[in-house]
Amino acid sequence: MQIKYTALNFQEKLAKFSDRWSPKVIAEMNDYQFKLVKLKGDFVWHAHKDTDEVFIVVDGQMIIEFRDGAVELSTGEMFVVPKGIEHKPHAEKECYMLLIEPRGVVNTRDTVGEKTAQNGIWI
Repeated sequence: MQIKYTALNFQEKLAKFSDRWSPKVIAEMNDYQFKLVKLKGDFVWHAHKDTDEVFIVVDGQMIIEFRDGAVELSTGEMFVVPKGIEHKPHAEKECYMLLIEPRGVVNTRDTVGEKTAQNGIWI
């Protein structure tokens, strides 16, 4: 098997899609997926009961709201939402983010609706 040694470029990957709140897989490591996503506006309140969720801002600004507070993130910053904690991401302007989570995690968890994304879409 021939291994291809090529770096992934976030900007090139982000240019391949325009939909928001729909994470796209760009790489895997063991059972974890690296996903790029574009955000703008409000997401839905949800919690991931079985896994933490890592938010890494590649470009822009966003807020992660909690029932008892919030955290603001800007380009180059990250935050880990502990499993089971209800949260709602929000971005006033378009924000680009990298998620790292176990394969198969649904973006809205049990809160199924119009912002529930199809899982496992690679770009």
